[in-house]
Amino acid sequence: MGTITQIDATRTVSPAAPGELIRVEDVHKYYDLGETRVHALRGVTLTITRGEFVAIMGASGSGKSTFMNLLGCLDKPSSGRYMLEGIDVSKLEKKDLAVIRNRKLGFVFQGFNLLARTTALENVELPTLYARLNKDDRVRRASESLQMVGLGDRIDHYPSQLSGGQQQRVAIARALVNSPAILLADEPTGNLDSRTSVEILDIFQKLNDGGLTIVLVTHEADVARFAKRTLVFRDGKVRRDEPVKDRPRAQEVIKTMPSIEED
Repeated sequence: MGTITQIDATRTVSPAAPGELIRVEDVHKYYDLGETRVHALRGVTLTITRGEFVAIMGASGSGKSTFMNLLGCLDKPSSGRYMLEGIDVSKLEKKDLAVIRNRKLGFVFQGFNLLARTTALENVELPTLYARLNKDDRVRRASESLQMVGLGDRIDHYPSQLSGGQQQRVAIARALVNSPAILLADEPTGNLDSRTSVEILDIFQKLNDGGLTIVLVTHEADVARFAKRTLVFRDGKVRRDEPVKDRPRAQEVIKTMPSIEED
């Protein structure tokens, strides 16, 4: 497998503006469904700087999920450029995109996606298997990530022994274990009750306070308001891009909500 450094030196580097993490330039995405061509993204151009917390919103079919897949290097644009930390990832091959995903991106999904027969620690440790670390370093990183999300006392628990909120915390710890440049969260509160959702958003806000860049996809305005910036997609275009006004702090909102007993 070629290294990212080798790829950069030959054909994919473009200097990023100071603080710029993501630059998307006139991105289009087409899907061919039989005889029908779907134009999922229509000339999207935007930048995301380090330390931002961005919520992406839009109805079904608006293009928000397609855009998230492109940001996560799970798909490539049909035309246009996607620059991540100065690397033109839209030109990379599949094996190199896999390296980018492992080294620079952390993913959190609605469904947790934990392995049922492995402990919280082992689930979090999984991404480090591709990072050429020895066992002690893998365990140390995984333990530290679980501590960050408040599960240092649950490292030996299996998913079936954890609540939904705790399972999502494990998933967040797994996303953090390789110290990504950006955390991508796709409907991370979709399977959670209201209080637990705010608790997860509190973790995101604290991680963002520490400098981590977060991009979150949600269809709920009540979730998006905890971000710093909102992008609204419709018909494959960004129709609104604005800062969040009167942004609440999740930690304070939690204090006003009834507690839910966890086993």
